[in-house]
Amino acid sequence: MTPRSWLFVPAESQPKIAKAGAAGADALILDLEDSVALTAKPAARALAAQTLAAPRTGPALWVRINPLASGLALADLAAIMPHAPDGIVLPKPDSVADVQTLDAYLAALEAAFGLEPGRTRILAIATETPASVFSLGGYAAAGPRLIGLTWGAEDLPAAVGATHARQPDGALTDLCRLVRSLCLAGAAAANIAAIDTVYPDFRDLDGLRAWAIQAKRE
Repeated sequence: MTPRSWLFVPAESQPKIAKAGAAGADALILDLEDSVALTAKPAARALAAQTLAAPRTGPALWVRINPLASGLALADLAAIMPHAPDGIVLPKPDSVADVQTLDAYLAALEAAFGLEPGRTRILAIATETPASVFSLGGYAAAGPRLIGLTWGAEDLPAAVGATHARQPDGALTDLCRLVRSLCLAGAAAANIAAIDTVYPDFRDLDGLRAWAIQAKRE
């Protein structure tokens, strides 16, 4: 079952992980990527592994690894897979080929650590590179591990040289509106969940509610 609510938390902070675990989200995403400095990644991997190894009574535990092209993803996976995360969030794939590569890594690691084959699911952040925009219709070939596509409002604008993802009134720029719609269509074509991007102002519950209602209409 695909979680309805997801909460990112930097994997380098035990107090933040503990607070996030009590927030009521269906799934907690332990982040090893953007929220963790390069020098802090080894410690974050260790803390993510420790969190996964502890008795689980709260939300599902997912891990956002570093991009496959970064050279850091295999170290992330080696640290966390012995402790059976519920799923992996894959940032910055250019196409379904990156999901297929991750699928192969997970299959090998599940076998190595005695985990049920295919148990580790994948959520792809499928719009963060310029190349990714042109491949959103291809995720039907990903295989059964892929449970959803989501999109990001920051990395793609930066990659194309844009300075903002939103207009002064808070509306998304044309580029972000485009990839949001294509992500929805790509997920529908693959018969998997389309998951909206992070709502940035976590204190604005009324704004979050309005954003969710609008997303449901679309």
